[in-house]
Amino acid sequence: MSITTVSSRIVYENPWLTVREDRIERGDGSPGLYSVIEKPDFALVIPMEHEGFHLVEQYRYPVRARTWEFPSGAFPEGVTGTPEELAAAELAEETGFTAGRLEWLGRVQVANAMTGEGCHVFLATELSPGEPNRELTEQDMRQRWFPRSRVEEMIRDGELADGPSLAAYLLLKLRTR
Repeated sequence: MSITTVSSRIVYENPWLTVREDRIERGDGSPGLYSVIEKPDFALVIPMEHEGFHLVEQYRYPVRARTWEFPSGAFPEGVTGTPEELAAAELAEETGFTAGRLEWLGRVQVANAMTGEGCHVFLATELSPGEPNRELTEQDMRQRWFPRSRVEEMIRDGELADGPSLAAYLLLKLRTR
C-alpha cells in the first residue's frame, strides 16, 4: 500500500520522546491520520553466566508494578555512540558488570504500529563484577541472578513480561538452537 504524508506536526515533546501527528493519503485517495512516537533506538543486554541470567527489577510507572527484565536503555540526551557502546554502558550502569564478550543478536521493533524505535539486542558473557552506577530514575532497581529454568518459568507465568526482554530471549534461543 502506498501512503503519502500530506502534513506533519509535533503535538508534544520532552527530552525522551516526541509525539507527531501525520495526516496521510492512502493509495486509493482516502485520508487518514497517524500518531507517531519518535524515540531513539536503545540497547538491551542479556548478561549470561553459569547457565543463567542476571535480571534487573524496577518500578514501571505506566503499569504500576515492579517488573523483571534484562538491562536496557538509551544514551542520555546529547550522548551518542554505537549500539555496542550503548550496550556496554547500560550493562555497567545497571548491573556493574563489564563483559569480556558482547555479541549482537539482532534488532527488534518495539511497537511498530506507533513508533520506529528499535532495540539492539546483545548477549554479554565473560562477566566481571563491579558497582552499578544507576541513574536517579533507577534508584529503586534491584538485580538478581536466575537459572535459565527459573527465567523460563517467569516468562510462562507472566512475571517477566517486558516485550523487548521476551523478544531478546527468543533471539537468544534461536542463536543457541
